[in-house]
Amino acid sequence: MNVKNMDLAAERIRQSVEKGEQVVLYGDSDLDGVSSVVIIKESIENLLSLLPDERKKDYPKILAYFPQRQSEGYGLNDKALAFIKTQTKGGLLITLDCGITNYDEVADAKQSGFSVIIVDHHLPIGGRLPVADIVIDPKQPGDDFLFKEYANAGLAFKLAEEILKEKMSPMLRQNFLELTALATIADMMPETDENQTFIFEGLADIENSRRPAIQALRNLLRGEIFNSTRDLVSKINGLLNSSRMENHITFAYTYLTEPDIIKAKKMAKELLQEHESRQKEVYSLTENIKAVISESPGTPFIFMGSANWNIEFLGAVASRVSNFFDKPVFLYQKYDDFSRGTVRVPKGYDAVKAMETCKELLRTFGGHPPAAGFTVVNKNLEKFEACLKKYFNNLNLE
Repeated sequence: MNVKNMDLAAERIRQSVEKGEQVVLYGDSDLDGVSSVVIIKESIENLLSLLPDERKKDYPKILAYFPQRQSEGYGLNDKALAFIKTQTKGGLLITLDCGITNYDEVADAKQSGFSVIIVDHHLPIGGRLPVADIVIDPKQPGDDFLFKEYANAGLAFKLAEEILKEKMSPMLRQNFLELTALATIADMMPETDENQTFIFEGLADIENSRRPAIQALRNLLRGEIFNSTRDLVSKINGLLNSSRMENHITFAYTYLTEPDIIKAKKMAKELLQEHESRQKEVYSLTENIKAVISESPGTPFIFMGSANWNIEFLGAVASRVSNFFDKPVFLYQKYDDFSRGTVRVPKGYDAVKAMETCKELLRTFGGHPPAAGFTVVNKNLEKFEACLKKYFNNLNLE
């Protein structure tokens, strides 16, 4: 038994290779989404390598796309679809680490001539699914697979196994497992069941990885002392958490798919510089918020935003603030007409459930119980805060 529709999606992808169909991989821009895109892209490329040369040269280039969070937010969106339509005339669109709540956008893609496969691990709101051709999401209604808490890269790995079957070499399997382990840890998924296996096998020999990007990072960090492999992984994940983007491609994706070790070493140094700069920004904003909150410590949750904040930093800041105060934290960047935010909550809380009670006030929301995001029109900000206050006050009374 496997996750529902895994075999159908694998067969559809194999058919796309046979037909020479355009494939678009649309992933979330965090490490889980990026790793998922890399795994599926390289799985398709392995199928392509088995084709005769005359067919390979005519195969359309796989198009990867990642949304710019500041201007596009999370998930499939109108701006992204408009761009994709300028690059291709239909084909197979695969969303990775997003798509499960993009009802209108998936319908638009279908009307524009795309077949759509959704590979997502987020909770479908109210059990409703988009009108995709195939949906892989262990949390969808009717999926009887017992384990539900995969990172999206875990689902991508299982899909890669189904696509390639005996054609997946041991080296490629280990390569994919390394990315799966990194993404599972980065996305804070429960380290139980199959996730535990992914992490154990993926990290078993990561210091001798065959992927140039991971080799380069290990070489760059050679002088640092790590108490464990997990400490090394934490540092690698921090460096790969890059917000840089060019032409809708994240720097992390470009880096992870770089085949040349010399170029990868140069790119690794750029990642380190960016990481150090980002850490300063995160520390400064975290300390400012902690100082403000300390003046009014009685609130059951933290709800703050500013036009001067950068959404790319707010996840890390919210995590630190939530850990410090042991409270749910909602931080947002304010734009002209709407605000886009991120949520982190302590163990025992459910960020998605909290926002679901206020869903009529939100443009979009979604994520996981400990970490989620939202978009709200500015005229609803105060109402949203009041709704959350009612929810958390009632929760604390239970």
